[in-house]
Amino acid sequence: MTALSRRRFLTMSAACAAFPAGANSAPTAHWHGVALGASASLRLEGLTDTQAAPIITAVEAEVNRLENIFSLYRPQSELSRLNRDGQLPAPAPELLNVLSLCSALHEATDGVFDPSVQPLWSALANGATAQEVHSARKSIGWSRVLIGSDMIRLPQPGVSALTLNGIAQGAITDRIAALLASHGLRDVLVNMGEIAALGHRQDGQAWQVGLAGTGREVLKSIELSDRAVATSDAGNLMLTDDQGHILNPQDEVATNHIVSVSAPSAAIADGLSTALCALPETRVDAAIRSFPEARKEMYI
Repeated sequence: MTALSRRRFLTMSAACAAFPAGANSAPTAHWHGVALGASASLRLEGLTDTQAAPIITAVEAEVNRLENIFSLYRPQSELSRLNRDGQLPAPAPELLNVLSLCSALHEATDGVFDPSVQPLWSALANGATAQEVHSARKSIGWSRVLIGSDMIRLPQPGVSALTLNGIAQGAITDRIAALLASHGLRDVLVNMGEIAALGHRQDGQAWQVGLAGTGREVLKSIELSDRAVATSDAGNLMLTDDQGHILNPQDEVATNHIVSVSAPSAAIADGLSTALCALPETRVDAAIRSFPEARKEMYI
């Protein structure tokens, strides 16, 4: 389970159906800004800057709204308030949906995917003693988190904490793709590290996506249409000499270094790719089969 926000370069490309593929006169609108704490860009083919302005405004507002739910680094986000207070009244539907998917991933991976790993990450990041690390590990337990439509409660206020960095960015990717589709953009590619592809490129072909290795070299190319893909690297952002940014709450050694998973939603692909980095190889296929249409695309 990842517990540290990975920087993303957010790019969104969308084609408007009003302009046929290959139309030389089709305009293109561009936007550059910041989303999820990283550089972001938006390219909308078939729209002028004036036509694209309300879409860009809606994307900025939606990313900001979702960060106010999922961010570990905004003090007043719903997740930060839950971790600080030990409870959260009236949680947003988006948060409840992600937590429901977390439960499904937790069950499918025999507990390896566990958002309650955050105290362990904090202990390791802050150079805690062996005893402090042991105590932090004892505080982990997804089954003890109480989730209701009107209230979420952590088992040990002041000690327990959640991270959703192994799944929330996929969920946000899904939401932004759906937002663009709601504005009539049927051929959309959203890339936030987790990639969601709707429809096709302007030439009518499926979107082409390269899956990169540790050195950012492309190791495999796949086609995507109405599908998402996510890649997790167990060796990325090393915390100590032997601890990567993906932690196994069961204290097992991660056997996989780079895993890519495709699925109908980026949230599922994100969560599965994260968990499979820490799951023994013998259990990988069974975990993927728990989610219809999910596929292992790269496993190194």
